[in-house]
Amino acid sequence: MSFGSPNNPYEKPQNPQNPQQQPQQPGYGYPQQQPPQQPGYGYPQQAPQGVPQQQGYPQQPGYGYPQAPQVPASAYGYPQQPGYGAQPPYANWGQRFLGTLVDGLVFAVPYILVIVGANARTAALSLIGGLAILGLAIYQLIIEGKNGQTLGKKALGIRLVREIDGQPLGVGMAFVRRLAHFLDSLACYLGWLWPAWDAKRQTFADKICSSIVIRTN
Repeated sequence: MSFGSPNNPYEKPQNPQNPQQQPQQPGYGYPQQQPPQQPGYGYPQQAPQGVPQQQGYPQQPGYGYPQAPQVPASAYGYPQQPGYGAQPPYANWGQRFLGTLVDGLVFAVPYILVIVGANARTAALSLIGGLAILGLAIYQLIIEGKNGQTLGKKALGIRLVREIDGQPLGVGMAFVRRLAHFLDSLACYLGWLWPAWDAKRQTFADKICSSIVIRTN
């Protein structure tokens, strides 16, 4: 077995323990194969052939990009108004009282007809007055249930609405509320005076029906 010539300094000795030859390195001047380069940071990587590419997560806008403003939710279904924030503009006791007074004056003329007809023993005049009172009462109930305003409330710029969403009560619930006013007349009409110091300016009937009276102007 030859271990190479000792006089040849460029000849590499063979490993006697490993009979296989070591892989020779390419000589000087021959092109060498470079390992495949990895794509740089930020560039999309190619998937192996036959493997579908996975979609990445959508990129979030960086700092400095304008974002859509968030709309704050307001309570009670009302848009926020200057000076009130999310609290609805409750009508005070004086406005409610004047609105009820105007509604009472609307019925004054039919009441006079009924009284005059009764004193003069004129059934026709009393009948006309009675029908006028009934018609006005139904009309006031309908417009209050649908629009939240009787003639008196409209004159004072106030409206009756549901507390939860600010929408009109509806004719049926408006009728129930009028029946519930019976409780306001108990104990020396305490329920009618309750809005003067109540936080939500509600009568007892309002609390039962979950209704509030607000300003519209």
